[in-house]
Amino acid sequence: MTASPVTDPRSSGVQCHVTSLPGGRLGDEARRFVDWLADAGQTLWQVLPVSVPDRHGSPYKSPSAFAASPALLEHPDAPVDPDEARAFAEQQAYWVRSWTDYGGDLDDQVRFGREWSALRAYAAERGVRLMGDVPIYVAPDGADERAWPEFFRTDAVAGVPPDAYAATGQLWGNPLYQWDVLREDGYRWWVERIRRTFALFDVVRVDHFRGFAAYWAVPAGAETALDGRWEPGPGRAVFDAATAELGTLPVLAEDLGDIDQPVVDLRRALGYPGMAVLQFAFEPAYADNVHDPERLGTNQVVYTGTHDNDTVCGWWAALPEERRRMARDACHRAGTRAGIDEEPSWALIELALAAPCGLAVMQAQDVLSLGSDARMNAPGIEGGWRWQMEPGALTPDLARRLRDLTEASGRLPAH
Repeated sequence: MTASPVTDPRSSGVQCHVTSLPGGRLGDEARRFVDWLADAGQTLWQVLPVSVPDRHGSPYKSPSAFAASPALLEHPDAPVDPDEARAFAEQQAYWVRSWTDYGGDLDDQVRFGREWSALRAYAAERGVRLMGDVPIYVAPDGADERAWPEFFRTDAVAGVPPDAYAATGQLWGNPLYQWDVLREDGYRWWVERIRRTFALFDVVRVDHFRGFAAYWAVPAGAETALDGRWEPGPGRAVFDAATAELGTLPVLAEDLGDIDQPVVDLRRALGYPGMAVLQFAFEPAYADNVHDPERLGTNQVVYTGTHDNDTVCGWWAALPEERRRMARDACHRAGTRAGIDEEPSWALIELALAAPCGLAVMQAQDVLSLGSDARMNAPGIEGGWRWQMEPGALTPDLARRLRDLTEASGRLPAH
């Protein structure tokens, strides 16, 4: 398969949400993080959605698919010229009214656009691309559902069937889409959502990509996700509509979880790279494990772990011995410098960098060798989303160590 703009050229990056920076905002700490990434030879910074989070701090259940979180602003009280506000409202006319009618502040969105544009320009100067994240769903009774009620169902809500995270599945509770109504409108809501996202980011991860092939619909009022059923999604039509207007989309498909052949076929037909997570690789019960380092391909993105995983150190501490042996063997075959028993996070960072995947991504917590108390999220359990690194935690020594490994794996930028 031909490589995508996400995986070509060969590169690497770090996932760290803005709220996980010291202070949890844009500004000096964000620029310092960009500087550290550049010094470490990294060319991508992946963040979680910058949308308004829910009351638990999760940005995956936002009251708006378009509005950015004012809690991320470095200067939340900066003046906004009326002409600047009018120009922003005209440029973002499709969605701005939905947000202000909901009670959101237009000036905050202007401030965010101003600060984010400055950060993106700064990152570009240092050779760092920004990767964002598009949650497939929005929050119930949010700005989108109120402004466009015809696009959302009332008979069922979103979730996923039982999996490794939850024995009764996960009952997310987000409203599901009326895909037939969206189709009649030319998928305009989705096209504008994708347009908005690529106005902020160079690369975009589409969360729960499998939902475009088929999604788990749980009857409204159900207490768990067990009573749900698979229903057909829109397939590639959404992405074809967006591509027709916006051109080539540097998209990464989050294809984790209960993945069947139609999901794989859809991703391949679109040419989007999928994901592999090394923490899922060492399972003796699965002979054809798609996360196995020796089964990975070039048009793929490999992670040490995602925001839904434990940190590597936390994962290793709880790992059964049989799986530890498999991980040791993989590190031995790859010739990692770090011993996985002594430095599990750095051993997996090396394993990810050595993989054939065009892009390798590690969590900031793993660069810092932190334990489970630094975990960002535990799916199906309320809370989390609060980890924040200490000022100065990412040292020049860590940057040099990561740069050396990045260069040895052929991922250092050509310039």
